[in-house]
Amino acid sequence: MPVFEKPPLETLTPVSERWTPLYLEHGRLEVDDSSVKWIGADRTVLRIPVATVSALMLGPGTTVTHAAIRACAVSNTPVCWIGEEGMHFYAFGATPTHDNERARRHAEAYANPKRRAEIARRMFGKRFPDCDVSQTHIEDLRLLEGRRVRILYQRLGAEYGVTWMGRNYNPNNWDVADEINRAVSAANAALYSLCTAVVCALGYLPELGFIHAAAARSFVLDVADMYKPETSLPAAFHAVSLNPKNAGADTMRLLKLRIEETKLLQRMPRDIEELFA
Repeated sequence: MPVFEKPPLETLTPVSERWTPLYLEHGRLEVDDSSVKWIGADRTVLRIPVATVSALMLGPGTTVTHAAIRACAVSNTPVCWIGEEGMHFYAFGATPTHDNERARRHAEAYANPKRRAEIARRMFGKRFPDCDVSQTHIEDLRLLEGRRVRILYQRLGAEYGVTWMGRNYNPNNWDVADEINRAVSAANAALYSLCTAVVCALGYLPELGFIHAAAARSFVLDVADMYKPETSLPAAFHAVSLNPKNAGADTMRLLKLRIEETKLLQRMPRDIEELFA
């Protein structure tokens, strides 16, 4: 039986230097000849350097062996299970980090009301770089954020010539949503996958958010919201403007380009570290 050798800790690629996530569907992920291999239903064979990939996103029709999951885990590479064209985010495989220092720091900050509010303000500060939010109440900042997002949707609609009637979708029935709402949902789900991968790989706690509170991945949503205006949202509007009938595939392609152009994988670890400084 082929065995994936655990790479030495010092050889693992840092999160900030890894590739953008790989999306795979309709195929099998396994270990063969001491490497991770993808065998597609169309007979495509792809050897994946999992130690240099930020995350693997597995779509419909995917099977994965125990050996492949182990290879991803020892390489500190998260695996996310998502729906067709990124429409749903189902689960992720947490990766083993090498100590719990960041998790303890995260929990301590969350448990301290003063620190929790301070970190929430730092997050809002990244969204409102021209405003001094140091003394603004958190609830007032949430109102400002809601207003900012509504204006952003309207601006993107005008910029890309896409009719925007408001955020309206049913997660249990995507067919009732219009093309732009489905594209936004798909792009956001993919961004959540990436943020989950980074948060887990760094050793922070995805459940403990500072702005979001009730979601299972509240901190992931906190982090993702800082980057939506430059990544997932413009990718979705751009995709619908090109071809509404093919928006799903175009959204993923354009989001990948946005992630690369904005150097998001390089910036996100630094930004998260600054939140807890």
